[in-house]
Amino acid sequence: MSGHGDPPEGASEGAPGGGGDDEYRSVVFDESFVRAARIQEFSAQERLDEGARAVRVRHMVPHGLARQAVALLLLIFVAFGFAVYMGVRHPYKAHRPAAVPPLRSTVIALVPDGRVPVVRRSSPFAGTRAAGYKAGAAGLELPAPHPVGSFDQAEVAKALDTAKEYLADSSIDPATVLYGDVGPVRDLIDPGQLDQFDTALGRPDADGSHEVTGWLVRFDPADSVELAHGGIRVSGAFTSMASGNQLEIDSDHTFVYAVHGAGTADTGTSLFTVRRQMRFHFDHADLRESHIELVEARVQAGPLSCSTSVDGYFRPILAGGRAAPVLGTDPYDRAHSADAVCAPLSTLAEGTPQPTGTPTGTSTATTPATGSSAPPAGAPQQTATTTAAVTTADTAAQPSAVRPALAAGGPYEATAPAGAQSAGATPRAPARALRYRAPTPVPTPIPSR
Repeated sequence: MSGHGDPPEGASEGAPGGGGDDEYRSVVFDESFVRAARIQEFSAQERLDEGARAVRVRHMVPHGLARQAVALLLLIFVAFGFAVYMGVRHPYKAHRPAAVPPLRSTVIALVPDGRVPVVRRSSPFAGTRAAGYKAGAAGLELPAPHPVGSFDQAEVAKALDTAKEYLADSSIDPATVLYGDVGPVRDLIDPGQLDQFDTALGRPDADGSHEVTGWLVRFDPADSVELAHGGIRVSGAFTSMASGNQLEIDSDHTFVYAVHGAGTADTGTSLFTVRRQMRFHFDHADLRESHIELVEARVQAGPLSCSTSVDGYFRPILAGGRAAPVLGTDPYDRAHSADAVCAPLSTLAEGTPQPTGTPTGTSTATTPATGSSAPPAGAPQQTATTTAAVTTADTAAQPSAVRPALAAGGPYEATAPAGAQSAGATPRAPARALRYRAPTPVPTPIPSR
């Protein structure tokens, strides 16, 4: 072992003064210094490697803290995943708004008794019950709005305006009535009812849900019907009330159209009348988005033929025309809807004919009730100025659109069963006659449920 002042490997060769003792005399290389030098030193190969660091890297975060942070993050991720899983599998579903109910509609064809009267083209409404009606949308008069339930006055006013806009677009706008443009009407319908509306347009059916004529008034373009001078006259009323958490608007309006065939100038002009009883519902979202829910539609229209379908278009019988004979209804035939129904059109609703005979409303010609013989001599005669009769199996068999009107004093009234059968007629079971009583200028609204 070298002396106290010698370097670890002995004296250097060629050092002056016999090994250079004076140079290293003040330096002491103890064991701890040598061990530390070995730990810090890199090999020659490591020192030549450019990618290697010259010194040992000291980490800013101790290894223990890094492991704890990783474990904490894993725990957070596990807890988050468990919460998501439990939310998906939770038995209680989030509350969803109730589905919009489908529109229920009934369309009744009013059949004329005899030829359809001709009216003056220059003044088609003169002398008729529609003479005092207002023209176009002016006849859709709105009542003063007032708060209803949870809906304030402004919201009720908005609902009334939307209902008026819908009736104007679906009953008065010539683009809809004559040319089949349903865009403005469709834009107002609640999105939850658009599938039903589109299905009715594509595949109309008299099933109480898919009659296009329950949604709007339109004439068959194939018939080339045109509006005469004066266009459309309207009269009716709106009412508002609460229906659960919704606002309900009922409308009852009569629309009178002066129509004639397209083409020749000598085509006669006649009146076509449509009564629409509509029930609309609104919620707060509908009012914000200017949408409307159609709940119920009851429609009476004529003059029409009972044998002609009215679920897709109205095909009015024009001036001078006659309706096809009314065919019997077979109650054993369940292949057809029981809602398909027609009724006689009152002579008062057909318009005033041109002055070639006795004026309308003063005729005293005797008309025996359907299915009965002429009255005996000396018996008081019945006038034909108010009603025409149609025979049905029983008033209880009438569709739902007719029965409420009977109970509430509506446009129908039951009469006593007919007496003897007419000569040569096939014997049948006793029947009850149903007479059509023309509506007043401002009909009663739909009764509340």
